[in-house]
Amino acid sequence: MWDLVFNHMPTIDIKKRDLEKLVGKKFSLAVLEKHLMLAKAELKEYAEAGDDLKVELSDSNRPDLWSAEGIARQLRTALNGKSDEYSFFKHGRKPSREIRVAPEMQSVRPYIAACTAAGIRMNDDVLAQMIQSQDKLSDIFGRKRSTVSIGIYELDRITFPVDYRLAEPSSVSFTPLGMDEKMDLAQILERHPKGIEYGDIVKPFPAYPMLIDGMGRVLSFPPIINSREIGTVKPNTHNVLIEVTGTDMRMVMLTLNILAAGFYDRGGDIEPLLVTYPYATEFGKNVALPQDISRPVTTKLSAFSTGLGENVSLADVKKRLTSYGHAVMPAKGGLSIQCPFYRDDIMHPVDLVEDYAISRGYDDFAPVMPQQSTVGMLSGIELLSDTVRTYMIGGGFQEIMSNILCSREELEDVMPEGERLVEVDNVMSLAYSVLRNRVIPSLLGVEAASSRVFYPHRIFEVGEVAVFDKAVNMGSRTDLNLAALLSHPTANFSEAHSTLDALLYYLDLEYRLDVTEHPLFMQGRCGKIIAGGKELGLIGEIRPDVLEKRQITMPCAAFEVNLDMIGGLGEQKKK
Repeated sequence: MWDLVFNHMPTIDIKKRDLEKLVGKKFSLAVLEKHLMLAKAELKEYAEAGDDLKVELSDSNRPDLWSAEGIARQLRTALNGKSDEYSFFKHGRKPSREIRVAPEMQSVRPYIAACTAAGIRMNDDVLAQMIQSQDKLSDIFGRKRSTVSIGIYELDRITFPVDYRLAEPSSVSFTPLGMDEKMDLAQILERHPKGIEYGDIVKPFPAYPMLIDGMGRVLSFPPIINSREIGTVKPNTHNVLIEVTGTDMRMVMLTLNILAAGFYDRGGDIEPLLVTYPYATEFGKNVALPQDISRPVTTKLSAFSTGLGENVSLADVKKRLTSYGHAVMPAKGGLSIQCPFYRDDIMHPVDLVEDYAISRGYDDFAPVMPQQSTVGMLSGIELLSDTVRTYMIGGGFQEIMSNILCSREELEDVMPEGERLVEVDNVMSLAYSVLRNRVIPSLLGVEAASSRVFYPHRIFEVGEVAVFDKAVNMGSRTDLNLAALLSHPTANFSEAHSTLDALLYYLDLEYRLDVTEHPLFMQGRCGKIIAGGKELGLIGEIRPDVLEKRQITMPCAAFEVNLDMIGGLGEQKKK
């Protein structure tokens, strides 16, 4: 019912002959299935008539594997015992082409990465993989183009330097891909299928991103659509410009690295390109691309023995990780391990332990039977949460499940002054940079994506939150909260209160409401929920500016309570 896309495992289509050509070896299906485990992949289908493989990836943290080139690279590395040499990172060639970023881009879509690939051995299979890789990276890794989007163009038609700047919606016209007539930017958002699908990314801004070449010709309107004149790649195209724009610089650069590696594997000569910024970035103002952004991780050999439950040798660790694409060097007190330039997912030594186990093969480990038998049962808080779910569903609410990880932006406008969040160290994506400290913002995210669904909307979630608390271990406390939200033209405090009242009645809990103020709720229509002398949570009508920021057009009322506290009060009553 709810129009919201959650993270899912990518499934890709590959021609078997194309994969074998990239690997340099032919496989039977049985052997291929075994080798695919190296890429955390599973063969779902094979259509012999068309030579089509359907492969499902079981890890959304490895976008480098979401193509025939990526899977072939991982298999080739394992079969050869070491990673391929990608000379475009080592030959020291200076960029001869430039993209200039305008100052105003910093507040809209601040980052761009680009390079060129010449001499590609293009054919229908290569073109299909290029389009598939572009779509998967943009939609899944790039969160439906909001964080990362990709453009690929015929290089020979472009005059450098290229400008990355803003344009008024009616000031620029061009013929977009898939159309036969010129449109201005506003018309593209209204009439073009891609403009309708992705237009909400740029609509909040008064001017939109553009890529314009040195002759004043439009390359694209990122992240929406390419120009038909320059942005059409055909089977007879051999030289291309690859660009990636977005809101997270590391993700933008990583995406370019993945694409550059893929085109190199297809015979392309990768030439660097200079991006000049008028503002400071993590990598400076003048950034030559592609650029290796991987970071070495130092760990001890004992981390592998501890993680795997058996002793392993230094020589074997080096051999297995090298054949998985890593560079392994001795370091003071242990090992220094650098992942390949097309990966940025090694967050902790345990990730390297996992790579070692995959490289070695899980079937190589001797299984150990448990030495004792135990009987499990649900904990008290799980029994309570199941009871609460039953009552909420019985009250006409629909349950949603969302991620405890989110962006700071989702929470900033609904936090009291001075309130702190639990942050992710060494963050890979700004979209998952903090842990939520309340559930209602997640419900608002679902509501924002559900405007086309018939009203009324009545949704709830029983989910974990992380509360910054210096008094507990590691400085954060994990609580289990219930939050509920109502949205329709007459949603109000009284309706939310009646739901809360019924719930706490069935839980046999006496409570009261005290007037309070909170940035999430309207002044005068917000209350603290008090029971047993403790504050269980909040209830109120959501402020109009909070709804407007999320493009929610209907009034909303909501409440949130701490189930851990409710469970504790229930235990006290039993005593």
